[in-house]
Amino acid sequence: MTSPRTLFEKIWQQHALPGAGADGLPTVLYVDLHLVHEVTSPQAFAELDRRGLRVRRPRQTLATMDHSTPTVPGVSRGDLRVLDPEGSAQLEQLARNCERHRVPLFDLSSVDQGIVHVIGPELGLSQPGMTVVCGDSHTSTHGAFGTLAFGIGTSEVGHVLATQCLLQDRPKTYEVRIDGQLQVGTTAKDLILHVIARLGVDGGMGCVYEYRGEAIEALDMEGRMTVCNMSIEGGARAGMIAPDETTFAYLAGRRGAPRDEAWDEAVSGWRLLPSDPGAIYDHSVVFDAAEMEPMVTYGTNPGMAVAVTENVPLSAGPGDAASVSFKKALAYMGLEPGEPLLGRKIDVVFIGSCTNSRLSDLKAAAGVMAGRKVAPGVRMLVVPGSKRVKREAEAEGLDELFRRAGAEWRESGCSMCLAMNGDQLEPGQYAVSTSNRNFEGRQGRGGRTFLASPLTAAASAVTGRITDVREFL
Repeated sequence: MTSPRTLFEKIWQQHALPGAGADGLPTVLYVDLHLVHEVTSPQAFAELDRRGLRVRRPRQTLATMDHSTPTVPGVSRGDLRVLDPEGSAQLEQLARNCERHRVPLFDLSSVDQGIVHVIGPELGLSQPGMTVVCGDSHTSTHGAFGTLAFGIGTSEVGHVLATQCLLQDRPKTYEVRIDGQLQVGTTAKDLILHVIARLGVDGGMGCVYEYRGEAIEALDMEGRMTVCNMSIEGGARAGMIAPDETTFAYLAGRRGAPRDEAWDEAVSGWRLLPSDPGAIYDHSVVFDAAEMEPMVTYGTNPGMAVAVTENVPLSAGPGDAASVSFKKALAYMGLEPGEPLLGRKIDVVFIGSCTNSRLSDLKAAAGVMAGRKVAPGVRMLVVPGSKRVKREAEAEGLDELFRRAGAEWRESGCSMCLAMNGDQLEPGQYAVSTSNRNFEGRQGRGGRTFLASPLTAAASAVTGRITDVREFL
C-alpha cells in the first residue's frame, strides 16, 4: 500500500526520471510548459544557435512580450517601437528567435499579449499536475492551479529549450495552513504579506510552500495566484494550492484546456492530486485569517511589512546583521522607528504587475475609486496584465471610471513593477504599489515603495496618503 503523499510529492514523482536523484545527485525533471519572455531568453537562444541545436518541444514552449513593452497609450506597439532602445532590441531579438525556432509568440500586435504569468492561466495553459518553468522568479504564480511552477536562470532556460528537461535538487515540503476567514477589506495580497512578514524572506528556503486551509479554499483563482506569486519573496522555491472545484470552474472552456471527453478524463486525474490525509510535511505552520489585517510594507523587502494601522517597528529583533539591514532600510525609506505609516504622504500609486493586474484586482480598485478623485499632486497608473484583461475591463467601463477619477489607463505590460519604459518613480518619490518587490530602486532610482493590495492602493490614491481602506468600506 502506497504511503500518503503530498501534492508536491505526487507531481515530482510523476515528472522525475526513474532512478534519478540517488546518492545526492540532482533529479532529471520533465517540463510540461516552458514560458519565455524577452529579458531572460536571448542568451539561451544564442547558446542553442552556437551549438547547432533546435528547441526540443516548440509546442510546449510559449513566448510573450511583457517586461520591455511600452504601456503609454498611443505609442506604436505593432512595429516594436519603445521608449527604451535596449528594450526594443530585446523585443526584436525575441521575435527573430521565435520565428527561427517555431516557438509560438504573442507579440505586441497579438490580441493575447500580456504579462507571462497572466496569460498562461487565462489561456488555460497552466493546468493541475503540470511542471511549469520560466526565466522569471514569479513563475510560482502558476502553482495556484496545483502545478509545480518555479523560476529558472538563463542557462537553465537554454537547457529546457534544448531538452525539455531540467536538473533539480528535490526541495522539502512546507505546509502553510490559514484557518478561519479574512476580514472585510483584507485580501489575498494582505494574506501573503502577513505570511512573509511572520516567516521572513528566507523562511521557505529549500522548500515548496503548500497553502491549505479554509481561508485559502475561499479564495478565487486570481486571489490564489496572488498568494502563490509572492512565495518566492518568502524564500520558497515554489508555492502550490491543491486543485478543487474553483480550479476546474476557472479552467473550463479556456482555449488551452481539454474539451469534451478529454476534459472529463483530465478532471478525474486532477481530483487525485490533493495531498492525501496523513501526508507528512517537513515543516508546518498555522495562521488564523481572522487576525490578518490590510498590510503595508515599510522597508526594502516584502518581509518588512505590518498592518496598515501599526507603526514602523522599533527594531528588527535580535542579531547584528538584522539590525544593520533594518537601519539601512529605514534610512533609504526616510522613516523612523515607531513612526506611524497611516497618513504618510505619497506621490504615486501603481496598480499592476503579475501580482495584482487581473480583472478582479482592477474591479476592486475601481470600487474604491467610484465617485472619487485622485488626490491633487498624486499620479496614479492602472496597468492591465494582458490585452484580454484590458478588453474585459473596458467592456465594464472601468477605463472610463479610472480616467474620470484622474488615473492613467495604460496598455498591458510589466510597467512600473520594474521601472520600464519611463514608467518609474523619481528619486525621493513615495509610491503605494500592488507589485511584489520593494527593493531599493526597483521602481526607479531613489524611489521608495510601499507594497499593498489594490484596495489599499486605491484608497491611498484618493487621500494622497497611506490609508486604511476599511474607512471607505
